[in-house]
Amino acid sequence: MAEDKRVLVTGGPGFIALHVIHKLLEKNYRVRTTVRSLKRSDDVRAAIRSAGVPDVQVNAIEFTEVDLLGEGGWDVACAGVDYVLHVASPFPADEPKDENDLIKPAREGTLRALRAAKEAGTVKRVVVTSSTASIMYGHGPRSKDDPFTEKDWTELENPKSHVGAYPKSKTLAERAAWDWVANEGKGSLELTTVNPTLVYGPSLGKGVNTSLEIPRRLLSGELPAIPNLNLGVVDVRDVADLHVLALESPQAAGQRYIAISDEQIVSMKQMAADLKQGLPAEDSKKVPSLVAPNILLKLASFFDKAIATVVPQLGVEPPLSNAKAREELGWRPRSATEALIASAKSLKANGQL
Repeated sequence: MAEDKRVLVTGGPGFIALHVIHKLLEKNYRVRTTVRSLKRSDDVRAAIRSAGVPDVQVNAIEFTEVDLLGEGGWDVACAGVDYVLHVASPFPADEPKDENDLIKPAREGTLRALRAAKEAGTVKRVVVTSSTASIMYGHGPRSKDDPFTEKDWTELENPKSHVGAYPKSKTLAERAAWDWVANEGKGSLELTTVNPTLVYGPSLGKGVNTSLEIPRRLLSGELPAIPNLNLGVVDVRDVADLHVLALESPQAAGQRYIAISDEQIVSMKQMAADLKQGLPAEDSKKVPSLVAPNILLKLASFFDKAIATVVPQLGVEPPLSNAKAREELGWRPRSATEALIASAKSLKANGQL
């Protein structure tokens, strides 16, 4: 029975983590979550309450203070829990000056969560939020008939394909997790990873989410033209569902699961069209219509770090398959359009446009 199970969710105030907490409470799990400062506890409670969760459940959420780069608090966080969902990991809006600012907390935080889970002695499975960034970079072109799957790994050493700090951080962190379980946790701890692509959808709480930077820029008029980018999209609510399925399903042990909508790829031109069609004219009036030539974006990348991170992906179509999650776990994602429109409405409601 879920009522008898306690789940630790790391990174409680985060975009994905809040939805994971919400989904767990809907299923009557007892939830503990980590925050970098206990001052954020009220923010988490308010966000979960805004989703319609009864006060009795909101007030029962347990909080513990940990840092991805610190040893303190992990033993307390994992004490007496049945499952750990390690969601916390840095997600930047642009390329950092030092890639280790991302790599170190991603990798070390993951290993700290795994070590603490093992030492607790009660944890059956750890579900780590990884990313398709650990799957699809450093490869040659792929077609929709030959999409990336969970068998693929980002190639960090390909001299012909630059891999940025974020994909590198997710790849190294996930590799470290699988290696650790194989060597240190074998027989005592199960591991599953959820690998989402770009995560859109409604935001719980008022915090600024770097995940929603692309729709925010489209809606705010910051982009005078549309970059020639093709992206995978998934709704945050479906990512939360997949985390719980990964926790509950016996066959999910030792598996990776890609989280992406059924469309596989959506161009930013299509996103702009969807925003214009799905929102009132007043809300979408700043959305651009023209596609920017690649050369202009390459020039702009010298002055805008956020643009610099996407230049290597201009014109690239990286299809990914969600067949494994659908077939093995019965996962059914929303459309990319629904996720995008929900993002836009959330950004407006939170005064972030």
